[in-house]
Amino acid sequence: MKINIKTMACCLCCLLVGLSTGLLMSSSAQNQKVFELRTYTATEGNLDNLHARFRDHTTRIFRKHGMEIVGYWTPTDPELAEDTLVYVLEHESQEAANASWRAFGQDPEWQEVAEASNANGPILGGIERMYMLATDYSPLQ
Repeated sequence: MKINIKTMACCLCCLLVGLSTGLLMSSSAQNQKVFELRTYTATEGNLDNLHARFRDHTTRIFRKHGMEIVGYWTPTDPELAEDTLVYVLEHESQEAANASWRAFGQDPEWQEVAEASNANGPILGGIERMYMLATDYSPLQ
């Protein structure tokens, strides 16, 4: 399946505007709350497996490592809806985000879940990530 880049860009822009958040990639975010936008593309036929992994395991393990889930979304675009999961996490700081991801990746429970969910081949084909700061007028402070 081919992803239309313009459609994906439009979806991401709409999400960003809807959340009223600002773009982050500066060192000033080290001690500020950051939001992390992640877009996952499932391998063909595996979106339901990806949803199940998040629903049954990943969300709980995220919380275990201090990652606050803002929400999960699927695109309204029919083509993207077939293989795309979008979500936003909230972290106390960029440093906290980095520490949480390190701990998550080393978590034995997560490693077992990942291995089991990929037993018949990888269920995840791609990941895009962006860290963001809320603007001074954002309701998400």
